[in-house]
Amino acid sequence: MGLYSFLYTFVDDNWPLLLALLLVFLWVSTIGLLLRGSPPSKDPFQKITIRSPEPLETDQAVRDRVLKQGFRQDKVPSRLDAIVIGSGIGGLTAASLMARAGKTVLVLEQHDQAGGCCHVFQEKGFEFDVGIHYVGEMQHNTVLKALVDLLTDGQLMWEDLDTNYDTVALGPPGKARMIPICSGPDAFAGQLLEHFPKEEEAINKFVVLLKACDKAFMGGMLLKAVPKWIARLLVATGFVNLMTPYFTYAKMSLSEVLEKLTDNKDLRAVLGYCFGDYGTLPKNTSFMMHASLFNHFKHGGSYPRGGASEIAFHMIPAIERTGGKVMVRAPVSQIITNKGKAVGVTVRKPGGAVNLFAPIIVSNAGVFNTIESLLPPEVARKSSMYSLISRGKVQHGVGAMSLFVGLRGDKEELGLKAGNIWAYTSNDIDRITEDYLNKSAEDVVDSDIPLLFISFPSAKDSTWKERFPGKSACTVVTLGNWDWFSHWDNERVKKRGADYEAIRNGLGHRMWEQTCKVFPQLADRVEFWEVGSPVSNKYYIGSPRGEIYGVDHSLQRFSDPEVIINMRPNTGIPGLFLTGQDVCSCGFAGGLFGGVLCASSILDRNLLNDLERLKQRLSKDK
Repeated sequence: MGLYSFLYTFVDDNWPLLLALLLVFLWVSTIGLLLRGSPPSKDPFQKITIRSPEPLETDQAVRDRVLKQGFRQDKVPSRLDAIVIGSGIGGLTAASLMARAGKTVLVLEQHDQAGGCCHVFQEKGFEFDVGIHYVGEMQHNTVLKALVDLLTDGQLMWEDLDTNYDTVALGPPGKARMIPICSGPDAFAGQLLEHFPKEEEAINKFVVLLKACDKAFMGGMLLKAVPKWIARLLVATGFVNLMTPYFTYAKMSLSEVLEKLTDNKDLRAVLGYCFGDYGTLPKNTSFMMHASLFNHFKHGGSYPRGGASEIAFHMIPAIERTGGKVMVRAPVSQIITNKGKAVGVTVRKPGGAVNLFAPIIVSNAGVFNTIESLLPPEVARKSSMYSLISRGKVQHGVGAMSLFVGLRGDKEELGLKAGNIWAYTSNDIDRITEDYLNKSAEDVVDSDIPLLFISFPSAKDSTWKERFPGKSACTVVTLGNWDWFSHWDNERVKKRGADYEAIRNGLGHRMWEQTCKVFPQLADRVEFWEVGSPVSNKYYIGSPRGEIYGVDHSLQRFSDPEVIINMRPNTGIPGLFLTGQDVCSCGFAGGLFGGVLCASSILDRNLLNDLERLKQRLSKDK
């Protein structure tokens, strides 16, 4: 008892010192986990497959042989290491990294072509992108650029947008104030100062906050990368706040920050303009999320040369090199489990269900589809993600409307630039967007649309003029309420009836009318016109409520440690992993890094560290 008495007294007298030592130990252990040497699994970045780019492949039959390989059971590899549900960027990234580590991977896509939101469609002699409008960090030797170059074997080329890559049109349609957003921190601030000469202090403070968030962002990633017990201990002890200021910025809403910076409502709207890139109102999202998007584009935007389908076209070969396949028209109806472990999937086909088995199942179908639709309920309840959903800690993102317009005339004739327009009818962007989304389906068709994203992929791609001479393409996107169209959820595509068409086309006509207030020269140049609704999104990309950004990018998602820690690739169900934009954040880069974290978890390897080394190796080779 003397020894126990001594130990008790020692701990009681020296607990601050012991706690400090424990925190130091945790800090060293965490850094060690992040920077540890290579574990036994193969480094997928070890072999650099980047080669000189070949000419753009324009033979559609050749492209279809890669992007449209239809599902056939006799073509499925006999021995599978992993099955990936969904061929969006998160699924292809995870599959490619596993393949580069020597695994045989089967990717199953429910649509008729691979790529998810990276696919394109062609109609009446026009081509339209559905999700890739511009991507940041492709102009320099960034970690993201190194990753993309490797995943595509150096074959994916990028076209830089204009220096003025975004323009905010603020005010009533036809009477809007045009404010350019320019690449480069100095140009960005300089242009804003020209339009807001009395707001220098606010603008400079905003730039300082962006830089601070850029340094702190990896703090949130850290909690997803380390084992859960370490992440929870770091949060419980408060030591995470000594390691990173991430939560300082993550706990503030975007509106809260902007209101503190300035009373100028026009400037607030301009600084919050790109919330449409993730779909959550400024008052409901985290400033950290918004800042990460601004930082992503701080050197401007780029567009894939040859169109968005180039992404999947050049990622699939790496999966096939190790015997894998990417198959389309292969809708997965359930994840097969055995004694609580994911062991396979069921593919729903007209001739009957097909069961496929592998020791690793990866879902790029989103957390809601995975937990609520694909898993048996008794198994789903074992995942910590189930609890987040049932308690409303993660929610569906907002739906979207898309308008695709084919135009007569090339970019020179029509005066189109390699940039985007963000058109707002008022500077009160929270109120006007919320009011709009709360309208009934009957009322919304007669209302001005408060937010439009207007883009011309044909003006961003130098190969377009040769591929589609004398033509241009316009894509217009806005937010849309799922409830406006949910009545037609189960109706057949293109057979949803007159009432559906009236609402869908009514919104489409309104979108185009307002677009022509910005670009009046386009009004009489229309040759093709198509509108996509939230139920279109569900049909083509499998989003349960027509959302295009996955889980809502709410303040809670980025500031609640429980959500951050549990929204990770490891679902808590043995054999089942999550990839894509629900792991990190939306968009091309968010989906990519969701794939990196997923493969990192599967391979039991710190791929973020490997990726940093890859970037350094590529820098030395240049």
